[in-house]
Amino acid sequence: MPTSSSRPSRRVVLAGTAAAAALSALPASADAAPRTEASDASASYRWRNAVIGGTGFVTGVLFHPAVRGLAYARTDIGGAYRWDDRDARWTPLTDQIGWDDWNLLGVEALAVDPAHPDRLYLAVGTYVQSWVGNGAVLRSEDRGATWTRADLSVRLGANEDGRGAGERLLVDPRDSDTLWLGTRHDGLLKSADRGATWAAVAEFPAQPSSTGQGVTFLVAAGRSVYAGWGDGDGTSATANLYRTADGTTWEAVPGQPSGTSAKVPVRAAYDTHTRELYVTYADAPGPGGQSTGSVHKLSTTTGSWTDVTPVVPGGTTADGSADTFGYGGAAVDARRAGTVVVSTNNRWADVDTLYRSTDGGRTWTSLKDAAVFDVSETPFLTWGADAPKFGWWIQAVAVDPYDSRHIVYGTGATLYGTRDLTHWAPQIRGLEETSVLQLISPPVGEAHLISGSRDIGMLYHERLTASPSRGLAANPVFSSGTGLAQAAARPSYVVRTGWGDNGNGAYSGDGGRTWAPFAAQPDVAKSAPGPIATSADGSTLLWSLLSWDGTKYHAQRSADNGSTWSEVSSFPKGATPVADPADPTLFYTYDTDTGTLYASTDSGRSFTARATGLPSGDSEFQLAAAPGRSGDLWLSTKWNGLYRSTDGGATFTKVGSARAAYTLGFGKAADGGSGYPALYLVGSTETAIAVHRSDDEAGTWLRINDDAHQWGWIGQAITGDPRVHGRVYLATNGRGIQYGEPAR
Repeated sequence: MPTSSSRPSRRVVLAGTAAAAALSALPASADAAPRTEASDASASYRWRNAVIGGTGFVTGVLFHPAVRGLAYARTDIGGAYRWDDRDARWTPLTDQIGWDDWNLLGVEALAVDPAHPDRLYLAVGTYVQSWVGNGAVLRSEDRGATWTRADLSVRLGANEDGRGAGERLLVDPRDSDTLWLGTRHDGLLKSADRGATWAAVAEFPAQPSSTGQGVTFLVAAGRSVYAGWGDGDGTSATANLYRTADGTTWEAVPGQPSGTSAKVPVRAAYDTHTRELYVTYADAPGPGGQSTGSVHKLSTTTGSWTDVTPVVPGGTTADGSADTFGYGGAAVDARRAGTVVVSTNNRWADVDTLYRSTDGGRTWTSLKDAAVFDVSETPFLTWGADAPKFGWWIQAVAVDPYDSRHIVYGTGATLYGTRDLTHWAPQIRGLEETSVLQLISPPVGEAHLISGSRDIGMLYHERLTASPSRGLAANPVFSSGTGLAQAAARPSYVVRTGWGDNGNGAYSGDGGRTWAPFAAQPDVAKSAPGPIATSADGSTLLWSLLSWDGTKYHAQRSADNGSTWSEVSSFPKGATPVADPADPTLFYTYDTDTGTLYASTDSGRSFTARATGLPSGDSEFQLAAAPGRSGDLWLSTKWNGLYRSTDGGATFTKVGSARAAYTLGFGKAADGGSGYPALYLVGSTETAIAVHRSDDEAGTWLRINDDAHQWGWIGQAITGDPRVHGRVYLATNGRGIQYGEPAR
């Protein structure tokens, strides 16, 4: 892993949660009616993002060439966004994508129509693996406010290698009704009816493979279309750039560069003034794994090629490290002939940069050298260091066609923008792409929310409307969080685990404001940090060790705040520990492999089976303890619904009101009721997977999200606020932390 100040974005979705082969239509689509539940009263809830600011890989940015201040962004797992300069804010465009269609929340490519400013097209599909459904093309006539969907017969890979390459979707420069779509493993597709139907282009000469990159970009150059091809081996005998001048006949572009440094064409940009096409290359598609690359330009009028590489990779940095990297982003200035910006990519030793040329690539200036950053709006971007780096995984680069000094580029965590080529700040308001794993809403204290996520570890949210002022939880900084727990009777005590650069566990004595690393940790914890629990009084820690590859280990126990650890051999390997919120001597865990509930009555020293015959084999499940009560347990299971025990797990009763239950949380009880905490559920009470609230111990449920607010896969964590009835926090896989409140 790179250092904490240069964190890559890594996103995963569990296999086994694949969308069905027959994908349901989006709610806003004209192709099918939306699904609703009889108990739907979701219009009474207002949903917003808890602000962090970016936190994911922005894979593409596209300014509209004909509308000032209009731009679009795509992300690898978090959907697409529209930028409005007047509001200086991004608007999410794909939150209506629901549970069954979670794979469509990754955007492989986007396209605009220069002649029709309100038209927008998205090619969506996150993975090309066998366990997901096919991709789709979404088309809009109102800049993404509403969509019509066309299902494809092929898969797309918005979160696969090569996701930061150029736009694989293009409106033909000759005919607005014609669209082109490049795929990874199925060649080139074409639509003659504005994306409603698609067919393979038999005339396209490159032959796809089951493992290659296929088409890496499509770009218009005058009336011609150029296609990058990522399946070549870098030799002169294999072409990696093709073109058509008439929309029918395709040919390999003569004289194109070859060799390792030009193996994969990553992006291209066309200068309409000089009629030159700039192409960035690397030896791998990226965003990781690149060690060399180059930049070349093609005169489309003469056919001549020129090597305009700013800096040849492979040198040595001041500390003796090898300066290896590829080239990624490419953008031209629509107002100034010969002005172009390209980015390095995967440059860890000397840090990535943007190179800018005003003379057609003869000379270049590194914009990093004079850059001044202001990340006060999103302090996490320092990654625990004194100052932010210029960036990493820079493949999305755009120059505003109406403002030559307005440049935007994406990193693995944010978008940076400048208006003067020197001062840079995140241009990220409204864009939230975190993949969230853990949520705590403390019953007392300054913060109403503490979260744990992939890629950015832990955050302490003093306010929901601003990025946490302390940035990432430090000492140590985690790249990804794996566990988060608060002592129920001592809420000032919080523990967290994750992938850290200086230890994988830490504790806080002030509610999560500041942290100290465990004095020691088990050796296996360095590679398998896993989830953690703390007893109600904070005297005992149970750390379940589970690695990224799924290897499971027995839990480790500490009774001295992490100074020493001992293995609990009777604890089921890889299970998640749960502390009783009222009795500090009690712990529970659920073994999905055998369908067995285990309990400990001796502060986690030993565990014995209590209930057997529970659902087994569920890939997604959660055991939760109702706050303020001893032995009141709830078990949510993906395939088998919801179960409850009121005797500490000795017996369980199935809750008939929930057909499927993915994750469950508790919040403040309703005024005037029984005093039992409000229940929040991601699951189904009738047909659709949705977010629900119950104020009567799961006797009845109220759906509290609506068809416009679904956010794809949301089965990771949910919790209510113990101080505000009705407020709920929801973890998403790519759309950050959503919080909902009853409309006032």
